[in-house]
Amino acid sequence: MQEPNTTKKRMLSGIQPSGDLHLGNYLGAMKNWIGLADEFDCFYFMADMHTITVRQTPADLRRRTLEQMAQYIACGLDPEKNVLFVQSHVHQHAELGWVLNCYTMFGELSRMTQFKDKSAKNAENINGGLFTYPALMAADILLYQADLVPVGHDQKQHCELTRDIAQRFNCIYGDVFKVPEPYIPKTGARIMSLNAPESKMSKSMPEGCVFLMEKPEDIQRKFKRAITDSDTENCVRFDLENKPGVSNLMSIYSAVTGRTYEQIESEFSGLGYGAFKPAVGEAVIETLRPIREEATRLLADKAYLENVCRSGAEKASYVAEKTLRKVYKKVGFLPR
Repeated sequence: MQEPNTTKKRMLSGIQPSGDLHLGNYLGAMKNWIGLADEFDCFYFMADMHTITVRQTPADLRRRTLEQMAQYIACGLDPEKNVLFVQSHVHQHAELGWVLNCYTMFGELSRMTQFKDKSAKNAENINGGLFTYPALMAADILLYQADLVPVGHDQKQHCELTRDIAQRFNCIYGDVFKVPEPYIPKTGARIMSLNAPESKMSKSMPEGCVFLMEKPEDIQRKFKRAITDSDTENCVRFDLENKPGVSNLMSIYSAVTGRTYEQIESEFSGLGYGAFKPAVGEAVIETLRPIREEATRLLADKAYLENVCRSGAEKASYVAEKTLRKVYKKVGFLPR
């Protein structure tokens, strides 16, 4: 096994297979990942180890993990150009995660806003993994000596903690980890819920969420029911403060068609929401159609997907093992 491309900066990102991928995932992140392989050495993983901080149905988790891999590829992430793998297939994540637990302070973990949010939502299952998973997230990144980590606003705190852990470890043991930088994509629409435009599109609110594998008729139904405004203006105009619902639909339409807000306003001038909402729905349906069809084709070829997972895990493990050996030697573990 050879080291993956070392002349490019390395980028790493992962998404939990805790639910089906949706339009917000695609337009906000995945669509922007496609061209990055020409510029960066890209590693993308299915973060299934993070997923079990919340109770999962085992058969569903296995299904969603394979479906997510198929959808990654269908969205344009070529396994020949990107390292695609399942987190639990690379044992070094768990091993480095434990080491970094011992170099992460209790106070740092207790300040994580996502722990507070998830604890409130899962009061009956506030487990140790839910508290310490930022240390595992740091291991995910530092294992691969990643230069860059794509982050949204909700992950910025975790990236900062990863940097703190890396710098703390390096201060004790020397230059072990590369300190990663957050990567803010040049473009990436922030997609809000169709029925609650003050909140991000989320699988936890399925009626306001458009899933990549959803049937066209269901997608269109959701857009026709999308929240617009309480006023009587019935005018397609971008105004985040006063017309958040219409502005969200315009953001989606712009992201899938490439039209500017000015062009959209002109296109629907005098037509109102009755024409606008179905048009956005149809544009989204046509954008997602080839993704859904290709993912369906890939899911019918389970042997191919399993080979992608196996090959990706081998490439990832090769890089991860070099880092883990160095860490184990630094902390004083006896060589295997």
